[in-house]
Amino acid sequence: MRITVIGHSTVLIEGGGKKILTDPFFGTWGNPVYARRSRPTMNREDLKDADLVLVSHHHFDHIDRSFFRSLERGTPVCVPRLTTWMTKLSGARNVIGMRPWENRKFGEVDVTAVPAIHWDITLGFVIRCEEKTVYFAGDTFYGGFMAEIGRRFSIDAALIPVTTFRIPMTMGEKSAVKAVAALHPKVVIPIHLGLTPRSLLLRRGESPEGFRQRLQAAGNPAGVVLLPDGEALNL
Repeated sequence: MRITVIGHSTVLIEGGGKKILTDPFFGTWGNPVYARRSRPTMNREDLKDADLVLVSHHHFDHIDRSFFRSLERGTPVCVPRLTTWMTKLSGARNVIGMRPWENRKFGEVDVTAVPAIHWDITLGFVIRCEEKTVYFAGDTFYGGFMAEIGRRFSIDAALIPVTTFRIPMTMGEKSAVKAVAALHPKVVIPIHLGLTPRSLLLRRGESPEGFRQRLQAAGNPAGVVLLPDGEALNL
Protein backbone atom coordinates (compact mmCIF):
# COMPACT_ATOMS: atom_id res chain seq x y z
CA MET A 1 0.00 0.00 0.00
CA ARG A 2 1.25 3.47 -0.91
CA ILE A 3 0.18 6.72 0.77
CA THR A 4 0.75 10.12 -0.90
CA VAL A 5 -0.28 13.41 0.70
CA ILE A 6 -1.65 15.65 -2.06
CA GLY A 7 -2.29 18.57 0.28
CA HIS A 8 -4.27 19.41 3.43
CA SER A 9 -6.51 16.33 4.03
CA THR A 10 -6.46 15.14 0.43
CA VAL A 11 -4.52 11.88 0.46
CA LEU A 12 -4.08 9.29 -2.28
CA ILE A 13 -4.01 5.71 -1.00
CA GLU A 14 -3.05 3.11 -3.58
CA GLY A 15 -3.62 -0.55 -2.90
CA GLY A 16 -5.62 -3.54 -4.00
CA GLY A 17 -5.40 -2.31 -7.58
CA LYS A 18 -7.34 0.85 -6.73
CA LYS A 19 -6.72 4.57 -6.26
CA ILE A 20 -8.53 5.80 -3.16
CA LEU A 21 -8.77 9.55 -2.57
CA THR A 22 -9.75 11.19 0.71
CA ASP A 23 -11.45 14.58 1.18
CA PRO A 24 -10.72 16.13 -2.24
CA PHE A 25 -9.89 19.84 -2.02
CA PHE A 26 -8.09 21.49 -4.93
CA GLY A 27 -8.91 25.13 -4.31
CA THR A 28 -5.87 27.39 -4.00
CA TRP A 29 -7.28 30.44 -2.18
CA GLY A 30 -9.16 29.13 0.85
CA ASN A 31 -11.94 31.33 2.16
CA PRO A 32 -12.20 34.77 3.84
CA VAL A 33 -11.02 33.35 7.20
CA TYR A 34 -8.44 30.73 6.18
CA ALA A 35 -5.73 30.99 3.52
CA ARG A 36 -4.30 27.98 1.75
CA ARG A 37 -0.58 27.62 2.52
CA SER A 38 0.42 26.07 -0.81
CA ARG A 39 -1.10 24.60 -3.94
CA PRO A 40 -2.00 20.91 -3.97
CA THR A 41 0.72 18.81 -5.59
CA MET A 42 -1.73 17.20 -8.04
CA ASN A 43 -4.78 18.70 -9.72
CA ARG A 44 -8.29 17.54 -10.49
CA GLU A 45 -7.31 16.24 -13.93
CA ASP A 46 -4.51 14.12 -12.45
CA LEU A 47 -6.89 12.34 -10.08
CA LYS A 48 -10.19 12.12 -11.93
CA ASP A 49 -9.43 8.43 -12.55
CA ALA A 50 -9.74 7.68 -8.82
CA ASP A 51 -11.55 4.39 -8.18
CA LEU A 52 -13.00 5.39 -4.82
CA VAL A 53 -13.47 8.70 -2.95
CA LEU A 54 -13.95 8.96 0.83
CA VAL A 55 -15.46 12.19 2.19
CA SER A 56 -15.39 12.72 5.95
CA HIS A 57 -17.66 15.79 6.05
CA HIS A 58 -18.88 18.76 4.04
CA HIS A 59 -16.74 21.70 5.13
CA PHE A 60 -15.29 23.72 2.25
CA ASP A 61 -11.75 22.35 2.65
CA HIS A 62 -12.85 18.71 2.31
CA ILE A 63 -15.03 18.74 -0.80
CA ASP A 64 -14.49 19.90 -4.35
CA ARG A 65 -17.51 20.30 -6.58
CA SER A 66 -15.53 20.56 -9.81
CA PHE A 67 -13.70 17.37 -8.94
CA PHE A 68 -16.94 15.52 -8.19
CA ARG A 69 -18.28 16.52 -11.60
CA SER A 70 -15.09 15.27 -13.30
CA LEU A 71 -15.42 11.74 -11.91
CA GLU A 72 -16.77 8.88 -13.97
CA ARG A 73 -20.45 8.38 -13.24
CA GLY A 74 -19.86 5.03 -11.56
CA THR A 75 -17.05 6.11 -9.22
CA PRO A 76 -18.22 5.48 -5.63
CA VAL A 77 -18.12 8.48 -3.26
CA CYS A 78 -18.57 7.39 0.37
CA VAL A 79 -19.97 10.00 2.78
CA PRO A 80 -21.82 10.20 6.12
CA ARG A 81 -25.34 8.93 5.45
CA LEU A 82 -27.08 12.16 6.48
CA THR A 83 -25.02 14.18 3.98
CA THR A 84 -25.78 12.01 0.94
CA TRP A 85 -28.16 14.59 -0.52
CA MET A 86 -25.61 17.40 -0.03
CA THR A 87 -22.92 15.43 -1.85
CA LYS A 88 -25.28 14.77 -4.76
CA LEU A 89 -26.08 18.48 -4.97
CA SER A 90 -22.32 19.11 -5.03
CA GLY A 91 -21.98 17.11 -8.25
CA ALA A 92 -21.15 13.55 -7.17
CA ARG A 93 -23.33 10.92 -8.80
CA ASN A 94 -22.61 7.49 -7.27
CA VAL A 95 -22.93 8.54 -3.61
CA ILE A 96 -22.86 5.89 -0.89
CA GLY A 97 -24.07 7.03 2.52
CA MET A 98 -22.51 5.16 5.45
CA ARG A 99 -23.15 4.95 9.20
CA PRO A 100 -20.48 4.43 11.88
CA TRP A 101 -19.16 0.83 11.87
CA GLU A 102 -20.78 0.08 8.51
CA ASN A 103 -18.55 -1.91 6.20
CA ARG A 104 -18.32 -1.94 2.39
CA LYS A 105 -16.11 -3.87 -0.01
CA PHE A 106 -14.79 -2.43 -3.27
CA GLY A 107 -12.98 -5.27 -5.00
CA GLU A 108 -9.96 -6.08 -2.82
CA VAL A 109 -10.43 -2.93 -0.73
CA ASP A 110 -12.40 -3.12 2.51
CA VAL A 111 -13.75 0.17 3.95
CA THR A 112 -15.29 0.63 7.39
CA ALA A 113 -16.85 3.95 8.42
CA VAL A 114 -15.95 4.87 12.01
CA PRO A 115 -17.15 7.58 14.43
CA ALA A 116 -15.70 11.09 14.54
CA ILE A 117 -16.49 14.30 16.44
CA HIS A 118 -16.50 17.63 14.62
CA TRP A 119 -18.55 20.79 14.05
CA ASP A 120 -20.38 18.95 11.28
CA ILE A 121 -21.89 15.57 10.45
CA THR A 122 -18.75 13.52 10.02
CA LEU A 123 -17.06 10.11 9.79
CA GLY A 124 -13.61 8.62 9.72
CA PHE A 125 -12.68 5.62 7.59
CA VAL A 126 -10.58 2.49 8.05
CA ILE A 127 -9.20 1.15 4.77
CA ARG A 128 -7.86 -2.41 4.56
CA CYS A 129 -6.13 -4.10 1.63
CA GLU A 130 -2.91 -5.95 0.88
CA GLU A 131 -2.82 -7.03 4.56
CA LYS A 132 -2.40 -3.39 5.62
CA THR A 133 -4.75 -1.11 7.56
CA VAL A 134 -4.96 2.68 7.31
CA TYR A 135 -7.12 4.89 9.53
CA PHE A 136 -8.18 8.22 7.99
CA ALA A 137 -9.59 10.41 10.76
CA GLY A 138 -10.82 13.33 8.69
CA ASP A 139 -11.39 16.29 11.01
CA THR A 140 -12.05 15.06 14.53
CA PHE A 141 -11.53 15.81 18.17
CA TYR A 142 -10.32 13.12 20.54
CA GLY A 143 -13.07 10.78 21.74
CA GLY A 144 -13.58 7.47 23.52
CA PHE A 145 -14.53 5.85 20.21
CA MET A 146 -10.83 5.84 19.31
CA ALA A 147 -10.16 3.12 21.86
CA GLU A 148 -12.82 1.02 20.15
CA ILE A 149 -11.16 1.62 16.76
CA GLY A 150 -7.87 0.54 18.31
CA ARG A 151 -9.47 -2.65 19.65
CA ARG A 152 -11.15 -3.59 16.39
CA PHE A 153 -8.28 -2.88 14.02
CA SER A 154 -4.52 -3.35 13.96
CA ILE A 155 -3.60 0.00 12.43
CA ASP A 156 -0.46 0.28 10.32
CA ALA A 157 -0.83 4.01 9.58
CA ALA A 158 -3.08 6.65 11.17
CA LEU A 159 -3.76 9.84 9.21
CA ILE A 160 -4.83 12.32 11.89
CA PRO A 161 -5.10 16.11 12.27
CA VAL A 162 -2.68 17.31 14.92
CA THR A 163 -2.82 21.10 14.79
CA THR A 164 -5.46 23.54 15.90
CA PHE A 165 -6.40 27.21 15.64
CA ARG A 166 -7.55 29.66 18.29
CA ILE A 167 -11.07 28.38 17.69
CA PRO A 168 -10.34 24.61 17.73
CA MET A 169 -11.42 22.74 14.60
CA THR A 170 -9.48 19.49 15.15
CA MET A 171 -7.23 17.87 17.74
CA GLY A 172 -4.26 19.81 19.05
CA GLU A 173 -0.93 18.34 20.13
CA LYS A 174 -2.10 17.02 23.52
CA SER A 175 -5.30 15.48 22.17
CA ALA A 176 -3.42 13.86 19.29
CA VAL A 177 -1.07 12.18 21.78
CA LYS A 178 -4.12 10.78 23.61
CA ALA A 179 -5.54 9.60 20.28
CA VAL A 180 -2.38 7.71 19.39
CA ALA A 181 -2.36 6.05 22.82
CA ALA A 182 -5.91 4.82 22.15
CA LEU A 183 -5.41 3.78 18.51
CA HIS A 184 -2.02 1.98 18.82
CA PRO A 185 -0.89 2.65 15.22
CA LYS A 186 2.54 1.69 14.02
CA VAL A 187 2.96 5.00 12.18
CA VAL A 188 1.22 8.38 12.39
CA ILE A 189 1.04 10.79 9.44
CA PRO A 190 -0.18 14.30 10.41
CA ILE A 191 -2.72 15.84 8.03
CA HIS A 192 -4.96 18.95 7.85
CA LEU A 193 -1.92 21.20 7.53
CA GLY A 194 -2.82 23.13 4.39
CA LEU A 195 -4.65 26.12 5.88
CA THR A 196 -3.65 29.02 8.12
CA PRO A 197 -5.90 31.68 9.68
CA ARG A 198 -5.62 35.00 7.90
CA SER A 199 -5.87 36.79 11.27
CA LEU A 200 -2.87 36.52 13.61
CA LEU A 201 -5.33 36.45 16.51
CA LEU A 202 -6.59 33.02 15.38
CA ARG A 203 -3.15 31.41 15.12
CA ARG A 204 -1.48 29.22 17.72
CA GLY A 205 2.02 27.79 17.93
CA GLU A 206 1.07 24.12 17.79
CA SER A 207 2.66 22.05 15.05
CA PRO A 208 3.27 18.48 13.87
CA GLU A 209 6.82 18.72 15.23
CA GLY A 210 5.47 19.76 18.63
CA PHE A 211 3.13 16.76 18.52
CA ARG A 212 6.04 14.44 17.71
CA GLN A 213 8.03 15.77 20.63
CA ARG A 214 5.10 15.30 23.01
CA LEU A 215 4.55 11.74 21.73
CA GLN A 216 8.20 10.86 22.28
CA ALA A 217 8.14 12.42 25.76
CA ALA A 218 5.13 10.23 26.57
CA GLY A 219 7.15 7.15 25.64
CA ASN A 220 4.77 6.12 22.86
CA PRO A 221 6.52 3.79 20.38
CA ALA A 222 4.51 4.92 17.31
CA GLY A 223 6.60 6.48 14.59
CA VAL A 224 5.67 9.92 13.28
CA VAL A 225 6.21 10.56 9.57
CA LEU A 226 6.03 14.24 8.67
CA LEU A 227 5.22 13.56 5.03
CA PRO A 228 5.68 16.63 2.82
CA ASP A 229 2.98 17.26 0.22
CA GLY A 230 3.67 15.24 -2.90
CA GLU A 231 5.83 12.63 -1.17
CA ALA A 232 4.78 9.05 -0.51
CA LEU A 233 5.16 6.37 2.13
CA ASN A 234 5.12 2.69 1.19
CA LEU A 235 3.70 0.46 3.90
